[in-house]
Amino acid sequence: MPMIFDKPPTPSCHASTIVEVEKGRFLAAWFGGKDEGAKDVQIYLSRYDGTAWSKPEVVGTEPGQPTWNPVLFRTAKGTLHLWYKAGPKPENWTGYVRTSTDGGKTFSKPAMLPAGFYGPVRAKPIQVRGTIYAGTSLESHNCWTPYVDTSTDDGHTWTRSAPIGVAGRFAQIQPTLFAIRGNQDLSVTIVALMRSRDPRRICRAESQDSGKTWAAAEPTELLNPSSGIDVVETGKGELFLIYNPSTLLRTPLSLARSTDNGKTWDKVHDLETEIGEFSYPAMIVSQAGMLEITYTFNRKHIKHETVDPTKF
Repeated sequence: MPMIFDKPPTPSCHASTIVEVEKGRFLAAWFGGKDEGAKDVQIYLSRYDGTAWSKPEVVGTEPGQPTWNPVLFRTAKGTLHLWYKAGPKPENWTGYVRTSTDGGKTFSKPAMLPAGFYGPVRAKPIQVRGTIYAGTSLESHNCWTPYVDTSTDDGHTWTRSAPIGVAGRFAQIQPTLFAIRGNQDLSVTIVALMRSRDPRRICRAESQDSGKTWAAAEPTELLNPSSGIDVVETGKGELFLIYNPSTLLRTPLSLARSTDNGKTWDKVHDLETEIGEFSYPAMIVSQAGMLEITYTFNRKHIKHETVDPTKF
């Protein structure tokens, strides 16, 4: 699958997100500008019609401030959300959201979220039994802290969970979530996998009360260079994780599979192995059952790959 654009609209781009709006039709968004954190950085969006990606268009901007980390998500009711952040740096972001009821053809005006609330901070949310679960995190001096925000009103308002930590330490951000299959109780068991700077491993935490409280996160065997990850459940009891299996570099970019609710993983595929930066992946399962993936390609392009999960 080619890059989303042939000629980059900006010198630098990063942090993509993807959503399916109709069968075989997708939207992707990312931030782009002179460089990450530069004042000209805006949110761009492109549309895939089943054959080609459209010319990127600006869908999020803040005069004099950079924008960050867009997230696209379509709820069970059909509301399409585009969340993004604006501000000098992650320590003092403000969250914004735009919504669409026509599959992204048009969007509402940007609405500012309450301070500290961003919707999902980087990875897409999940929706289980009508409740949206969004992995979020706060970054402050020497302290990264992940949470999970929940919404029962189609993303209009949010309730925050207890913080997630690793043995009393807080050095994780950007949770990606999945629900454990086969749980018939009133409460939903949610699992968070998190980017970590200490330890340099993906960390795993579990909530057995629908995301309200969390057991202490534990490091997995999966290496992590403090970079974004994403996970999906295929509907057949299999999980697929996209990540950088390294403690130093954002390469290679690989897929791992788990059949035991994310307790153990086997690497099954490399998307990129060259020296460079292949990072901040976004991944969904399409209506056709394919893994649809976008990711940063050397900060110059956003790449789109389609992978058949049944091949592994």
